[in-house]
Amino acid sequence: MPALFVTGTGTDIGKTYVSCALIRALKARGAAVDAFKPVVSGFDPRDAAGSDPARLAAALGDPAGLFRIAPRRYRAPLAPNIAARLEGQTLVLDDLVIDAVARTAELRDGLLLVEGAGGVMSPLTDTATNLDMITALGAPALLVAGSYLGTISHVLTALVALRAARVRVAAVVLSESLDAPDLAQTAGALAPFLGDAALFTAPRRETWDAGPLADHLADHLLAHLGQP
Repeated sequence: MPALFVTGTGTDIGKTYVSCALIRALKARGAAVDAFKPVVSGFDPRDAAGSDPARLAAALGDPAGLFRIAPRRYRAPLAPNIAARLEGQTLVLDDLVIDAVARTAELRDGLLLVEGAGGVMSPLTDTATNLDMITALGAPALLVAGSYLGTISHVLTALVALRAARVRVAAVVLSESLDAPDLAQTAGALAPFLGDAALFTAPRRETWDAGPLADHLADHLLAHLGQP
């Protein structure tokens, strides 16, 4: 069963928003889909329902699945390795990879969305980044970016890092940022620099349909990927 690693150009740019919409679109098409967040920081148990894993669980139609989706949760809104250390734990890349591989074994068909913490080069452990986990899994990446001024440079920098590590980029999603330049205009300026990476836009509205993105992934990933 293939896995897709949802990463970003940074934090708070819409990874979970895009993942939730993609989950709903895939489910509407009858596809088997699940989600996994290897590690979450900034998790407030008193507001668990407002957390990113809770939103993923709701999109999956499994409101009680928060703890299954995110087994490693830390309170401090810091890089996961620092947040874990504040609670007396040390994150190890091999453990995070094993967790993700185990989750792939639970779903025979369909797609597992593995959502990272922060951006492509954000640290997960004291010595490893999201990029290290992506390459260890052998999974393609869905790169999510904001539409703020300066995002084009951030997208292209992230793509250089992913491609240098020989990560297959399934698509780039430009998620609309508040008080930012026009989304379509920014996408138009970015597109000529993407090479063979498909570009999708994600307006910030409840009615945004991720169907075209879901169809692209179904056409180009599900039929060709094996176990990570």
